[in-house]
Amino acid sequence: MEFHADLHIHSKYSRACSKDCDLEHLAWWAARKGIEVVGTGDFTHPAWREQLRTKLVPAEPGLFRLTPDIEAEVLRTLPPACRNPPRFMLSVEISTIYKRGERTRKVHHLLYAPAMEAAEAITADLARIGNLASDGRPILGLDSRDLLEITLASDPGSYLVPAHVWTPWFAVLGSKSGFDAVGDCYADLAENIFAVETGLSSDPEMNWTVSSLDAYTQVSNSDAHSPPMLAREATRFDTDLDYYAVRRALETGEGFRGTVEFFPEEGKYHLDGHRKCGVRLEPEATRDHGGNCPVCGKPLTVGVSHRVFELADRPLGHRPAGAAGFTSLVPLPEIVSEIVGVGPKSKRVRQEVGRLVGELGSELDILATVPADEVARVGGTLLGEAVTRLRAGTVVREAGYDGEYGRIHMFEPGELAAADSAPALFDAGDLAGPAPTTRPAATGR
Repeated sequence: MEFHADLHIHSKYSRACSKDCDLEHLAWWAARKGIEVVGTGDFTHPAWREQLRTKLVPAEPGLFRLTPDIEAEVLRTLPPACRNPPRFMLSVEISTIYKRGERTRKVHHLLYAPAMEAAEAITADLARIGNLASDGRPILGLDSRDLLEITLASDPGSYLVPAHVWTPWFAVLGSKSGFDAVGDCYADLAENIFAVETGLSSDPEMNWTVSSLDAYTQVSNSDAHSPPMLAREATRFDTDLDYYAVRRALETGEGFRGTVEFFPEEGKYHLDGHRKCGVRLEPEATRDHGGNCPVCGKPLTVGVSHRVFELADRPLGHRPAGAAGFTSLVPLPEIVSEIVGVGPKSKRVRQEVGRLVGELGSELDILATVPADEVARVGGTLLGEAVTRLRAGTVVREAGYDGEYGRIHMFEPGELAAADSAPALFDAGDLAGPAPTTRPAATGR
C-alpha cells in the first residue's frame, strides 16, 4: 500500500512544544493531514513512556495504534473521509554534545525501535549518561558513534537516522559544529547509517549535488512541535504497513517513493544572515563580507544553501540514477491565509480548511492529488489557481535565514488586490456553518 509517514515529531514533554502534543491530538491531526504512520517522539521521557504504555496497543509488526476506546472517540470527531486510524512508530530525537578532533560537536539524531522492550533498553543505557526527565529531546554528553552503538545493541531492528543534516547549529553536516561527511561522524559504525533527514531548509535536488550523500536514502519529516504542524514534510512509502518493511525500504530503496518537502526557501536556515540586524545574504555576498554581518560586524549564521555549496561536487540539476522523486508543498492553511488576507491560525482560515477537508479529503490529498477543477469547485477559483501553481512549482519565494522562517506565496504582489473575485473567494454561505471540531475529546487522558 502507498502511505505517508511523519517520523520526527515531539510530545508535550519536549521544550517549546504545545501542551496538545498528546497521543489523541497527534492521531487526530495525522488522520486529517493524511499521515498513516506517525512517530511517537520522546520515548526516553518517563512520563511520555507511561503514556505510550497505557494508550497504545500493538498493531502490525513493530507498529502501534491507540487503544480501541480512545481511537473510536478520536475518529468520531473527524470528517468521514479522514477516518483512517494512524499507526505509531516508537521514536525519539537525541541531542549529543561532545568533543572530537579538537572541536565541540553538536549533532541531533533520530532513533527508532520496533518494540517497547527495545525502547526501554535504549532508555536504560542513556539514563546512565544524563537526565532524561528534563526534556523529551534530551541533551547528552555522548559521542554520536557511541549513541549509534547503544541503538544497535537494543534490538536487531533498531536504527538511527541523522536529523535535519544541514542545520547550522545541531546537525551532522552543520556549518557550526558538524562534520564534512556523515561517515566521519559515526566512525567505525558508519556502515549502519542508511538514511538521512533532509530538514526543512534543503531538499533532495540540493542534496543531489553532494555525491557522498548518494549512499543514503533521503527522508523528510515535519519535526512538529504542535499537532497542526504534522505533514509539513513527510516520506512516502509503497510497502506493507509494517515497521520492518519501512526500515527495509530505507535500506534498499525498494518501496521508497520519495518525500513531501517544504520549498527549501521556507526553512529558517536556508540563506546566510544575521536576524538581529535584519541581514539576509546569498553565499557569494557572505564571502564578500568575510563571513561577518555588514551592519554590526559579528559572524553571520552560515545557512544550509551555503553549506551545501561548500560540500557540493556536482552542479545543481544533477539527479543520481535511481533517486526517488519529491514533491514541494505549502501547508493548506498558509495558502488559504494568503488568499483571504488573515492569519493561518485565524478562525476564518480554520473554518474554511475544515470545510475543504470535509468535502475533499485530507490536506495532503487536496494539495497533491485532488483534481484542481474539483478544488476550484469546492474552494473557489483562486484556490484552484493556487493549487495549480503549487503543483507546477511556480511560486514566489522569500527565503528564511538565521532562525527566521521564509515565506512562499502563490500570487505575485498586487495580484490578489487586483482580483475583483478575491473577497468572494468562497461561495456565499461557505463560512456560515459551525466551526469544525479541531480537537479530539480527552478520552483516556
